[in-house]
Amino acid sequence: MSAAGEPNAAVQEPTLKISELAEAASVPVATVRHYLREGLLPEGRKTSRNMAYYPPELVERIRLIKLLQEERFMPLRVIRELLEREGGDTGRVREQLAAADRGLEVALARERERHPAAEVSERYEVPPEALDRLAEIGVLSPAAEGYSPSDVRIVEAISRFRAGGYDERIGFTVHDAARFLEPLNALVRREVELLSEKVVGRFDAERAAELIEAGIDPLADLIAAMNSKLLAAALDASRE
Repeated sequence: MSAAGEPNAAVQEPTLKISELAEAASVPVATVRHYLREGLLPEGRKTSRNMAYYPPELVERIRLIKLLQEERFMPLRVIRELLEREGGDTGRVREQLAAADRGLEVALARERERHPAAEVSERYEVPPEALDRLAEIGVLSPAAEGYSPSDVRIVEAISRFRAGGYDERIGFTVHDAARFLEPLNALVRREVELLSEKVVGRFDAERAAELIEAGIDPLADLIAAMNSKLLAAALDASRE
């Protein structure tokens, strides 16, 4: 087995230059070089100081690495460990991802519930046009059937803000809620990284689903508590 975990029996004759490998995988040459430095790809067969050839099956590995990076938010270190655990077999890694997806569907089933828009608007006394604006700026994500439980909690929180005096009279609008989207997206990436690192490829689908479902709420509570602590410290510091 190679240093990057590629099964020797599966390695085809190296026939691709690094530029051809990058082109076939639809990535820049610099990306391939970076993966090589990080140990995600086996070294090529050198024919001279500045020339090496690589087996064609690495095209699929590069595509898989990009998918794990961009869609699963996995750090390269975690991707390397996952590939090593599966002996560099990209098919087995994709099977692990499919199993994790089945587990996620079970864990996230509650988020598939929907509450009618009219009911949400009336219950929390938020005008329909305000809900529409929240959807336009990406704070809410309604479906034809209505709002998800998370959307409802967002509307409830905004309603409490308004009840506490945070309304248009002091310049508070739905657009202020959108100011948190960018940092929250970064935080969510870190959360997905954590769940992926600890679960994907380590357990069967049923156990993965159990772990993810058991971790979602406590992780949210942990982050909320840490946010409250940091906010209180920042407010205290600003007062001083």
